[in-house]
Amino acid sequence: MKNAIRLSIFLIAAGITLTGGKAIAQGCVAAHSNQRAFDEFLDTDTGGPVSPSKLHNLTVDIGYRVFNSSKYFVGSTEIPKSSAIENHQNIFDVGIEYRLSPRWSLIADIPVFNGTRDQKYPPTGIFQVSGLGDITVGAQAWLFRPPTENGGNIAISSQLKIPTGIDNATGSALYQGKIIKATADPSLQPGDGGWGFNVGSQAYKSLWPHASAYGQGTYLFNPEDTNGVPSFRSQPGQSVDSIPDQYIYRLGVSQGIPQLKIRGLAFSFGVRGEGVPAHDLLGASDGFRRPGFILSVDPGLMFDYKRTTFSVNGPWAIYRDRPPSVPELQNNIYNGDAFFADYTVVANISHHF
Repeated sequence: MKNAIRLSIFLIAAGITLTGGKAIAQGCVAAHSNQRAFDEFLDTDTGGPVSPSKLHNLTVDIGYRVFNSSKYFVGSTEIPKSSAIENHQNIFDVGIEYRLSPRWSLIADIPVFNGTRDQKYPPTGIFQVSGLGDITVGAQAWLFRPPTENGGNIAISSQLKIPTGIDNATGSALYQGKIIKATADPSLQPGDGGWGFNVGSQAYKSLWPHASAYGQGTYLFNPEDTNGVPSFRSQPGQSVDSIPDQYIYRLGVSQGIPQLKIRGLAFSFGVRGEGVPAHDLLGASDGFRRPGFILSVDPGLMFDYKRTTFSVNGPWAIYRDRPPSVPELQNNIYNGDAFFADYTVVANISHHF
């Protein structure tokens, strides 16, 4: 009964977090997904694996990321532009993990999006979109029963992506001299309109006292081609939106800071990559999409207090590239363009019940 009350209070707090913030900020081509916290396998005090006594059957993780794209790129070259498109987006994610055994867990992610885009080209207007994204459900397994003697382990996961998010949200815009209801840009759409699945992995390895190496990665497979949503693009082959693959990964080192005499505090530093490929690994890649890649340095802090872990990261972009899409290559267009963000703020709160 106490656990049920605790869970209800936490979920109510999560709802307040999701609805209380004003939405505005991510880039045109960044992946619509969040990183999960490392608290389930990394002890901030020791830098090694979490003791089984600290783990519980149910974990709820709330992730949030915000960024604003206003830097114009053609390929990998930034070009100064006086009338930048402002694309501002908040991405929330409620992650749920239910541990069946020390190795096996059921997992689910429920994303929520809220963003605005000041569009300077036809259809011209300020678009604002909010809504539930595409829910994913699946399972995760550790290769070795934790905790391992060598202080390291690898987990693999797979989830089904269900097209629960709207993919054809519209807004009022000026087009050919008339005010019309135009489809919002794909970067604002909470969903992509297709069924898919993702495959992910996370790993850690103890290094020296209070330190561990870590890694996370997820690739979203979208085998379907296009979703039939009009893009208002006049270029050949780009009249409807594509359903693209997405990916995100992180690598780095986490270091506990016992010298500060704050129990449970750790600093992390690594690299983060994310993007949308021009060619899907499965299925065709037609329609309108903005392929792109962002590589960032990724500093962060993590604080572990009893059953709750707080973390915040500030990835700063050091390389951005917008390659041509399949229709662009078919029509000899070799310089794609897009707006990117300079930095991102990523925050997580995770609680074990």
